[in-house]
Amino acid sequence: MSKRKTSMNRRSFLKTTSLAGGGLMLGFNWLLYSKSGEILPEDIPEEWYNLNAYLKIASNGIVTILAPNPEFGQNVKTSLPMIVADELDVDWANVVVEQAPFNTDLFTRQFAGGSQSVRQGWNALRMAGATARRMLVEAAAESWNVSAEEITTEEGVLKHSSGKSATYGEMANAASKLKVPETVDLKKTENFSIISTSKKNVEMPAMLSGKPLFGLDYKVDGMKYATIAHPPAFGLKLKSVDDSAALKMPGIIEVFTIDTYNEGYEKNIFDTVSFNKLVVVVGNSTWEVMEAKKALKLEWEPFEDYTETSNVFGNKSEKTVPAGLESSEEHLQKMEQRSKEPASVRRKDGDPESAFKTASKIIESTYTAPFLAHNAMEPINFFADVTPEKATLAGPLQAPQFTETTVAARLGMDKENIEIIMTRMGGGFGRRAYSHELIEAAVISQKIKNPVKLFYTREEDMTYGIYRPAYHIKFRAALDENNNLTAYHIKGGGIPEGPVHENRFPAGAVENYLAESWELNSNITIGAFRAPGSNFMGASEQSFLDEVAIAAGKDPIDFRIELFEKAINSPVGENNDYDAKRYMEVLKLVREKSNWDTSPKLNIHRGVAAYYCHNSYVAHVVDLKLENEQPIFDKIYSAVDCGIVINKDAAKNMVEGAITDGLGNAMFGKMTFKDGIPQKSNFHNYKMIRINEAPKDMEVHFVENGENPTGLGEPPFPPIFAAFTNAFSRAKNKRFYNHPVLEEV
Repeated sequence: MSKRKTSMNRRSFLKTTSLAGGGLMLGFNWLLYSKSGEILPEDIPEEWYNLNAYLKIASNGIVTILAPNPEFGQNVKTSLPMIVADELDVDWANVVVEQAPFNTDLFTRQFAGGSQSVRQGWNALRMAGATARRMLVEAAAESWNVSAEEITTEEGVLKHSSGKSATYGEMANAASKLKVPETVDLKKTENFSIISTSKKNVEMPAMLSGKPLFGLDYKVDGMKYATIAHPPAFGLKLKSVDDSAALKMPGIIEVFTIDTYNEGYEKNIFDTVSFNKLVVVVGNSTWEVMEAKKALKLEWEPFEDYTETSNVFGNKSEKTVPAGLESSEEHLQKMEQRSKEPASVRRKDGDPESAFKTASKIIESTYTAPFLAHNAMEPINFFADVTPEKATLAGPLQAPQFTETTVAARLGMDKENIEIIMTRMGGGFGRRAYSHELIEAAVISQKIKNPVKLFYTREEDMTYGIYRPAYHIKFRAALDENNNLTAYHIKGGGIPEGPVHENRFPAGAVENYLAESWELNSNITIGAFRAPGSNFMGASEQSFLDEVAIAAGKDPIDFRIELFEKAINSPVGENNDYDAKRYMEVLKLVREKSNWDTSPKLNIHRGVAAYYCHNSYVAHVVDLKLENEQPIFDKIYSAVDCGIVINKDAAKNMVEGAITDGLGNAMFGKMTFKDGIPQKSNFHNYKMIRINEAPKDMEVHFVENGENPTGLGEPPFPPIFAAFTNAFSRAKNKRFYNHPVLEEV
């Protein structure tokens, strides 16, 4: 075991409380375990109650663990409590998991995004379980008059060599009266009994039986329903409203306009909104307000350029939103033209200009990608009940901690009087990090003085924004007479932001390297989309490296490994953001598991790609065949290094889900605009991958290296684009440069 101090800094302390009826409640910091700035437990004032989470042990031995992070399919509501339970050494069958309430005084980082929940929680969660275990051991030692070092634990039972034993429940009350120990022993990884096993999703029974879990399920007596009308095109604003016909329709209560944010408001990190002034229809049912919205007579007019201010963690900036009605054809033309103009140099190693001049061979390609809509299966919705004294808000939200400040400012209410209830999300992918629907629901409820459920139709969800940016990336590679890569140049941009990560592979593996970036402003609203920035960077980079490997006459995996070995043995630069050895190991593992070096089955075409993002490394091999010139995915092999895997079933599911999502976007994903109007509004014209188009078989392997765990929601997503494209290019004997790929067939 490894010994750790339990004393914490001012925001990272432990505290025990005796429960009514006997038992132990352990408050602990969920995410801010610190090795520095420590103070001893006896120095902690009694009045400090800003606990981050709770582990409760009842006198009957049942353990309740509260999960603070929002859940939208990544399974953190199961995986995070598994870490606590393992260090506690309790039988998982005796664990009950509950969703913690949103409370910034008690919890930190109540946020789902960036594939960070497990990574950020690892140390604190282990400490919480181990500290509770030690306190139970000390309580037993005191009761039995023996040394604590003579007591062992197993599945919630304390044992002594004399034959004495007790359940955790029997010792919980006594343990709650002890001081928090200054040091505790953490398990060695080989002694884990719950971590790295497979545990079923704790919410699965409720999901399978249809019990209310999601935002759309949330309702109260007397609740009204509201929907919104927004401008039909980006670049337009509301001019006038004629609601006379709508107000005469059955069940309609009110029609009015709202401003999501007040004029001059300094926006926070997720305060993105596509259209600030909206028309609201309130009524007694969803159907009635949807029908009444159709009867509205609305006029729209172009807006002029305007400037908005943001304040992200104290960093203030201004952004000009340009006027105009934009179209996708113009976007492509503008990006191509901008790519020919000078750009911002993000990184430069060596002398790339000279290396290209003396190269024996130059490979040059341009890759593009369109805007993408998130299309979570649960449409946008939020409940609000705002009174002069309090606001109760409930719904699917990835970033409640950032939203609380915004809604308090908009309502003119203290944060202490605002309650945000986190429901399970029917998909997020970055879309539910943005808070505007919560603000809209709150403003509507405040105005009508009644509880309300705001909902977007699928059409409103898809045409309101918020989209993944459009991208344009130019690559150049130089080979010498021995087919060695001597220079690499990336020049990438997008609308309205680019995807270049200048310190990622192959930076550090090429002596002469240049990364440049540019941006084109737009009034089309963008936001985080699964693996933001990385999704198309991984797709294009790994496709281009395949082109370079072919030009060099080298096997695609050999070519990449050759570069990784150079980055290991003689790295270029000091800011490379990846571990070349771990990166290389996932390629070696997928090579082994896919039998890459043997001939594939008849009519099977293979592609490989690997990428690092969000602290994890993933490699895929795609085996596909053609039927009627369309790709059929025979099998996909994946190798993943995310450190210690907490829940094997959940981890495998995350990888398979990312693969399927990535393939669908690579083949079909595209949002287009004409005169500012989104050209796709529902699944009849925005195609998503169907069951019969998904891979027939997937095989996922994890690198077992004992490293601290990292994330899985995003890392498998970027490389599957390229692994598919590389296989499909071989099948069609044609290189594909633009997404969605099947539009070029």
